[in-house]
Amino acid sequence: MDTENRLSNIEKRQLKFFLLVAYGFTFLMGVPLGIAYNLGLDTYPFPNAQMFYPAAGVMLACLVTGRRPGRETTEERGTLPRRFFIFFIVFTVLMALCCFINFALPSGSAMGTTIQSYGIIGGSVLAWIFLLAAGKERRAAYGLRWSRTWLSLLMLLLFVAIYIARSFLSVALSGQMAGYLPYWQTSAPYILMAVLIPNFFLSFAAFFGEEYGWRYYLQPLLQKRFGLIRGTILLGVVWGLWHLPLDLFFYSPGYAIQSIAAHQVTCITLGVFFAFAYMSTGNIWVPVILHFANNNLAVAVSGTTQISGYALGWMDVLVSLVLNGIIFLPFLLARVFRRSPAAESAPGEKSLETAAEE
Repeated sequence: MDTENRLSNIEKRQLKFFLLVAYGFTFLMGVPLGIAYNLGLDTYPFPNAQMFYPAAGVMLACLVTGRRPGRETTEERGTLPRRFFIFFIVFTVLMALCCFINFALPSGSAMGTTIQSYGIIGGSVLAWIFLLAAGKERRAAYGLRWSRTWLSLLMLLLFVAIYIARSFLSVALSGQMAGYLPYWQTSAPYILMAVLIPNFFLSFAAFFGEEYGWRYYLQPLLQKRFGLIRGTILLGVVWGLWHLPLDLFFYSPGYAIQSIAAHQVTCITLGVFFAFAYMSTGNIWVPVILHFANNNLAVAVSGTTQISGYALGWMDVLVSLVLNGIIFLPFLLARVFRRSPAAESAPGEKSLETAAEE
């Protein structure tokens, strides 16, 4: 491995803080999650809170070192959006505390989930305020600024089209199209998709919590060390493994091995498109919105709301592998994956250039 591709001392130090929060705290919270599952308690607060941990890890690393990822000097210390970062970390702690509310209530109570749901709405609104108050320079320096509008919108529309097409193809292959088409002849899917737009602004913090950690921070770091394609694939693997506590005690507890395999398939293949979109636009809000769309379009596209406790067979994993592999893996042939890792900007660099142009 070339010396220039090795991680610097600052990058290694920041990585330790990130791993401590994003993985250490996640797996630590897997213990009460497992206890809650075995006691028959409502476990929905755990996956909601877990989505915040990756970004909180990045922010803690930046606050401690005073540097944005990929930078050795302290010359940008003044551009740190300190208040937004501190607010988000506190917000994350509160979301984690919601996981313990149901332990003090009778079995079957969902008070923790209810409080957390309203907390995500209120916290997301406050997060927007802190983010906007940080100013353009700070948002640009830490990859938080919207950029390349038309290309970004194109990426979003492309993903929605792919998602809907994949849904129709999956239903067709299962022989259930006769019961699926009547649903699309009603106004329900179109109304539900329209409702997703305001819903994003009221719940963005959770999806930002993942993508600021995965795409903004960890993706460039892994790509620098292992190359653009291998770094992207490796990110999909570690992203999938991050779901391990949820695979064991939330999504499909009776089919944990299949759930782990399914998350590897999803995170690697979907991660390729997310990486493609982020590398093409330099806009972190694109994968944030894509993540939100991926998690919520199922309600509009199929009308289903079940996300846990379902049976998952190996045939389901195989179908997902084939469909997602055919649809998303070809994006690895895109031009952005053929650039030299050294030519890739540090996180937020493209946004800084955009800000300078404006």
